[in-house]
Amino acid sequence: MRILFIGDVMGRTGRDGLAKHLPMLKAKLNPDVIIVNGENSAHGLGISEKICQEFYELGVNVITTGNHVWDQREILAYIDRDPNLLRPINFPDGAPGNGYVIYQMSNGQKIMVVNAMARLFMDPMEDPFRMLHELIGKHPMGGQQIQAIFVDFHGEATSEKMALAHYLDGRVSAVVGTHTHLPTADAQVLPNGTAFQGDAGMSGDFDSVIGVRKDISVNRFVRKLPGERMVPAVGEATVCGTFIVTDDKSGLAKEIRPVRIGGRLHEEIPQI
Repeated sequence: MRILFIGDVMGRTGRDGLAKHLPMLKAKLNPDVIIVNGENSAHGLGISEKICQEFYELGVNVITTGNHVWDQREILAYIDRDPNLLRPINFPDGAPGNGYVIYQMSNGQKIMVVNAMARLFMDPMEDPFRMLHELIGKHPMGGQQIQAIFVDFHGEATSEKMALAHYLDGRVSAVVGTHTHLPTADAQVLPNGTAFQGDAGMSGDFDSVIGVRKDISVNRFVRKLPGERMVPAVGEATVCGTFIVTDDKSGLAKEIRPVRIGGRLHEEIPQI
């Protein structure tokens, strides 16, 4: 299976970058499934129904989120109607929406996509390690039921992301981090066959402070006073993500490669 994952889409700049570059990535990489983290896609704060539809029209199959999932209040009424829009699985009981989906592709293969949120330096949440252990126990990959499992782990601490990847090594196809917006250089297949990257990076303007206008962010650090509202930078976007190839029988990863195109960062397009 060929899995294309795109990291946090940051505002209109990120959406425009995705619309510009995704057709070429689809043509070159021929992914079986496309997963996008969209939690910052509505002007940097949350996601809307309209943006979800824009992503689906581009060919996106599943949308993950994170701590900003509820920032656009309309999503509270929409998320239950869209099984392919996920919120972190470890939100408290009673939260609308779902934290995972078993998505069936046109070729009949199935992938379970899971969205989870870390806890270090984040809001208090249910234990993602326990919840993922229980979920994967009910839906193991391999065989006829599920051919791959992809985990978007949304969090601040690289240590927590790496720990989860090692905890799940050999039981899922991939654990890829989101939230920090900076692509890490640690893409690797772990010893038991799980692909890992600490953070896929954002899809947004990198002439910024993690996607926010740099003048606003710098002033906040220098003056230590409340300032302007944090708004996305509007230069050309670099689309960042990761591309994973799995074994169809075991579901384990054969390769993981970073993806970067457009904007300011050095281009990386896998040659597979």
